[in-house]
Amino acid sequence: MKIGRVVGTVVSTINAPVFDGRKLLLCDLLGTEGEASGGYLIAVDAIDAGAGEVVLIIDEGNGARQIVGQDPAPIRAVVVGVVDEMMVDGDAVITAGM
Repeated sequence: MKIGRVVGTVVSTINAPVFDGRKLLLCDLLGTEGEASGGYLIAVDAIDAGAGEVVLIIDEGNGARQIVGQDPAPIRAVVVGVVDEMMVDGDAVITAGM
């Protein structure tokens, strides 16, 4: 699993049928201190996340396919939760609204 911040959406006019009716989110990956790590993922939105939210991402194809209920499917990453708070060594590094 990875932590990311939703920075936008991806629009595709031609795609695999599994993506019909599903939102694709562009997520900047975050490090352990809540800072941008320089990487990004495009993930299927399973929870109706919005721009600016910190989210939990499953970045493993088999788990992603199980969440959307289709196998085989060309899916690798899925947003599965919104992070309210993340603590490292007892200190909050991410809190809701940050």
